[in-house]
Amino acid sequence: MPATSQAQQKAAGAALAAKRGEIKKSELKGASRDMYESMSEEQLEEFAETKRKGLPNKKSDG
Repeated sequence: MPATSQAQQKAAGAALAAKRGEIKKSELKGASRDMYESMSEEQLEEFAETKRKGLPNKKSDG
């Protein structure tokens, strides 16, 4: 499942970096921390690899 916004894609990238040990878990905030705890590395890869071009900055609640 691809990311639906640029913010979601960035949060997934940060969470993925923490899963891989590239950054500390304590550096994560908000959505990226939630994603770290609730998603597998494979799921995070799917979100993080989404191209940002054409995505809205934030997901609309509509």
